[in-house]
Amino acid sequence: MSYEHIDILEEDFWVLKNITSTFQKTIDARVVVLIDRSGQPIVSCGETENIDILAFSSLVAADYAATSHLAGLIGENAFATLHHQGMENNIFIQIIEDKFILAIIFKSHTPLGRVKVEALRTKENLSEIFIKITKKIEEDKTAAFPTEDVEIDNFLEDFFEDLH
Repeated sequence: MSYEHIDILEEDFWVLKNITSTFQKTIDARVVVLIDRSGQPIVSCGETENIDILAFSSLVAADYAATSHLAGLIGENAFATLHHQGMENNIFIQIIEDKFILAIIFKSHTPLGRVKVEALRTKENLSEIFIKITKKIEEDKTAAFPTEDVEIDNFLEDFFEDLH
């Protein structure tokens, strides 16, 4: 699947929001943000009023990019997850479909294993949605081309008939 450019319709946004909100509540995370690899937030939930989501998203994407280069230096293709441990809060980052990033801010007393297991489940759910979105986009493009081709052919036929 190619995700060079993906348009998320409102109905898809709400599905993504529901999945991330459920995940956030399940693990009692402070904040969950779904980000594209360029650093643009797609969906966020939790205690977002106390954090600059745009700055956070950009830095998470930069963190992932830097870590991807580190992986290459040691012979790995990439790392699927990242973890930053703090005194009161931790950050866990899960890569989705090699194009999206699920970033979780959670309290330090929350077991990391639980976060990892639930993040993996959420990753699978989000992957399914992104695959469906991409298929919809591809189907829409395929459906649009025959109509445009027929219109162009008809125009050209009419044009050349008028020349005779």
